[in-house]
Amino acid sequence: MNTPAPASKRPARALIADDERLMREQLRARLAEVWPELEIVAEAKNGIEAVELTESQRPDLVFLDIRMPGMTGVEAARAIAQLPVAEDAEDAEDGWNGCEIVFITAYDQYAIEAFEQGVVDYVLKPAERERLAVTVERIKKRLAQRDAGGAPSGDDDGDAAPAALQQLLQKLAARMDPSRAPQLRWIQATVGQTIQMIPVDEVLFFISDEKYTRVQTATIEALIRKPIKELVDELDAEVFWQIHRSTLVNTKFIAGVSRDLRGRQLVAVKGHPEKLEVSRSFTGLFKGM
Repeated sequence: MNTPAPASKRPARALIADDERLMREQLRARLAEVWPELEIVAEAKNGIEAVELTESQRPDLVFLDIRMPGMTGVEAARAIAQLPVAEDAEDAEDGWNGCEIVFITAYDQYAIEAFEQGVVDYVLKPAERERLAVTVERIKKRLAQRDAGGAPSGDDDGDAAPAALQQLLQKLAARMDPSRAPQLRWIQATVGQTIQMIPVDEVLFFISDEKYTRVQTATIEALIRKPIKELVDELDAEVFWQIHRSTLVNTKFIAGVSRDLRGRQLVAVKGHPEKLEVSRSFTGLFKGM
């Protein structure tokens, strides 16, 4: 697959996902009016298509209908957040640096209140030119930050810190489907030749490789066959922050954050000597470091 040129050297690229064809066409037309340079690279009819097309097309921006059959827009956004991205500045020039999410929604008071906290932007159906223009300006600013090598920092202008975005998506998913609320309380893990039940609130961090996920407490190191992307759905996002594609850390046990000689952020954990690397996509979690 040919790698698209960096966003700074080409027009921004977007994907539209909505199960209603007329809504996709209407949004495309409005976007052509307020952002004529924007390239619509694909359209999806459901959440599964949206995730697959995001992975293959690697757009800068994804418009997601919040309610689609099968996989909702919220579920798709959570899956898109787990797609592989460039982990450092050296890789970012040739790799994909992730995308901005804009939800498309009919009027929903709870959703609107959540979106207006500034963590993520939204477009009401049918898309109105004036409101869409505001969204476009915010998105342009965020994309400019990405091009400059920065990560969204969660400031007052609406840049989405990864932890805040994960918390919002988790709350929206639970409201739309209460069975999707985080419910994991115990980890059943292999420790040597035995199976142990580890309380989730005792876990310092989780680190995954291609096959296993390591569960680390102050006294136990264990292995499970559950990937990080599944744990993200099952753990409380306000407690467990994702700081790397392969790492979740319990915020209750964060002792501090420092930088190494290469400028990478490293998280020190209470009760354990190992330091955990923060990938480029998640540096906004620790603003000011």
